[in-house]
Parts: sequence; structure tokens; C-alpha cells
Amino acid sequence: MALACATHARRFLLAGPARSFHAQPYQAKVGVVEFLNGVGKGVEAHAAKLEEAVGGDMQRLLEARTLRLKKLGIPCKHVMP
Repeated sequence: MALACATHARRFLLAGPARSFHAQPYQAKVGVVEFLNGVGKGVEAHAAKLEEAVGGDMQRLLEARTLRLKKLGIPCKHVMP
């Protein structure tokens, strides 16, 4: 019995990682307009204004605060956690 367990353990360790048939996630570079169109809920109407304000940089859009967006004339809710 112990020999059989050792054989299975050795086969498992020497076989390497199991193959995965699931699709691997990938990263795609997305611009501000594409991101806002994906969000929906009416923000796509302000996509051009936001892209002009943040220069098409996704990181700057994510760092933009609610008050800055309101100064640009974009309606947004200030949700308290």
C-alpha cells in the first residue's frame, strides 16, 4: 500500500503542473472614451469633455475627485461609505 502511494506521489510530482483549458485573462489598453462607453449609465455623454480634461490618460481619470468632475459640469453623486 505504501509503495502504491509513493508511486502516485512521485508521478504527481514529476508530471509537472496540470494543464488548464480555461481562457487566460488578458490586459488590453483602454482609453477614456472606451471605458466610459463600457460603464454606461449616461456617462458616455460626457466622454469627449472628460477626455479633453484628463488628456486621454486613464490614470488621471481614476484620480479625478468628485469636486473636480462637478467643476467640469459632469453630474456625479458623492457617496459616503
